[in-house]
Amino acid sequence: MLLRWGSCAPGAPAQARAALRCALDQLGYDGETISDAVMAVSELVANATEHAVGPYEMRLRCTAAEVICEVEDGDPCIPELPGFPVAAPFEPVEEGRGGGLDALCALLSERGRGLHIVQVLTKGAWGFTKARRTKAAWVALPLPPGGADGGFAIRRGGVRGSGRCSEGV
Repeated sequence: MLLRWGSCAPGAPAQARAALRCALDQLGYDGETISDAVMAVSELVANATEHAVGPYEMRLRCTAAEVICEVEDGDPCIPELPGFPVAAPFEPVEEGRGGGLDALCALLSERGRGLHIVQVLTKGAWGFTKARRTKAAWVALPLPPGGADGGFAIRRGGVRGSGRCSEGV
């Protein structure tokens, strides 16, 4: 487990980003992979804290082929997933042009893009798992070149850090 927080924990998303960035760096991932993963998981953390009840937990699991980052919350309902268009998330759509103020507001809306961003950043390697009382949103990263040890021990399907990045987390 990298981080556990409650519904009213100030700064939890920033702590989650810092903890994940540190863990992925220690596992040997490169800067671009780390940035993309942190941005995608940050969106999942934001969705969990905005749309579901706590407590929340972020954890890493290593498999033979990948590292999986999970964000668990206390709501077992999996959200309805939008259709993901083939076009980039922010490309204008021709049929949306000339629609007046309502069309412009819909285009500029800050809502409804998050999971599409996760889809693009993870190249589709993400999803949800459901348990009886919880759900977890997850992203999967292929193992970095040379595997994923970086001072982490694999314990009972999870990843436990060496403590080398505890500052700022």
